[in-house]
Amino acid sequence: MGVNDVEEAVAAAFREEWGQVVATLIRVTGDWDLAEECAQDAFAQALDRWRRDGVPRRPGAWLTTTARNRALDVLRREAVGAAKLREAAVLARDGGPYDPDYDEGADSGVTDDRLRLIFTCCHPALPMEARVALTLRTLAGLTTPEIARAFLVPEATMAQRLVRAKRKIRNAGIPYRVPPAHLLPERTTGVLGVVYLLFNEGYAATSGADLLRTNLCAEAIRLARVLARLMPDEPETLGLLALLLLHDARRGTRVDAAGELVTLEDQDRTAWDRAAIDEGAALLETALRRGRPGPYQIQAAISACHTTAATAEDTDWADIAALYGELRRFVPSAVVELNRAVAVGMAEGPDAGLALLAELEKAGDLTGYHLLPATRADLLRRMGRPAEAVEAYARALELVENDAERRFLEKRLAECRSA
Repeated sequence: MGVNDVEEAVAAAFREEWGQVVATLIRVTGDWDLAEECAQDAFAQALDRWRRDGVPRRPGAWLTTTARNRALDVLRREAVGAAKLREAAVLARDGGPYDPDYDEGADSGVTDDRLRLIFTCCHPALPMEARVALTLRTLAGLTTPEIARAFLVPEATMAQRLVRAKRKIRNAGIPYRVPPAHLLPERTTGVLGVVYLLFNEGYAATSGADLLRTNLCAEAIRLARVLARLMPDEPETLGLLALLLLHDARRGTRVDAAGELVTLEDQDRTAWDRAAIDEGAALLETALRRGRPGPYQIQAAISACHTTAATAEDTDWADIAALYGELRRFVPSAVVELNRAVAVGMAEGPDAGLALLAELEKAGDLTGYHLLPATRADLLRRMGRPAEAVEAYARALELVENDAERRFLEKRLAECRSA
């Protein structure tokens, strides 16, 4: 097998298996750093071994077994006390290969290693930002810079946040285990937040050559489905799954054959996934009947406004603006206000949207966020003020990290310059 073929196979395995490998190692060792170190070592070994022996039939099982054996070696070398010896004994259970059907602690009701790890990372003793960041790093293999951009914070800030969270886990003795069923509801908010950010990073990658990272979208939807089955009476779990499905239904039309970004108003609506839209709409209706609205249900309702409009011109922007007004009661963030400004600009005219943007710019909460000047540029373009739009597009280009978005902004900039 050629070098490039092996590298592609290992890269694919990383996308598909990283979270499972690390989650399994954390479950059986209880050691965060050891799990990540041994998982990384297993992927490094795969580059050499798979080139020589070929890609195994079950890459995930091979990687988990290799990582587990590496962890066992480390624990044996470091086994200076009974606790470490017990860890080594558990890890070497029967001395056999990794069994993907083995389900330690299934009595908790959570039978998926990755989902178990999400609930563990969402321990209430940790700050919300740390819970989400730890899970994104562990399950999805996102880098610290990627997570920092998802949170709109500097990379150094996020690095410190991760270090403090790991220290908190170690010093406070927070166990890597699934809470009993009666404690699951208090972890729900953090878990839903993890899945939502995981999907967002896949749906609109913060950096890199591609706008979409479909493996992250698929993983988020998979986890959301498990959550919905686990807590069918929790409307926000249904709302989240509805939201992800309604967004994902449009995924195939968000870029063209050349990988260029296609805006919502220019997407081919006949190519949207109608089955996903119908399922998402049905889930949203079920959630809303519970009579306990929440941010994911509201966002799903916003997405439904888009996916049910026959044409871009039929979009009920006034309804969307009202829904964003409701959403800010639950999520009082600058990003929500930015989206509301877009909706108001479309419903009432660009002037109204620009007035709201001016308030956001004055507040300064979105300084460094490329979509703020990009939104301003788009409203100015729609008003027929291309000279002012040029300046705003240039500012957005200074801040954007994703290549597909950069090319789109460059295209708009060129159009305004030639107007």
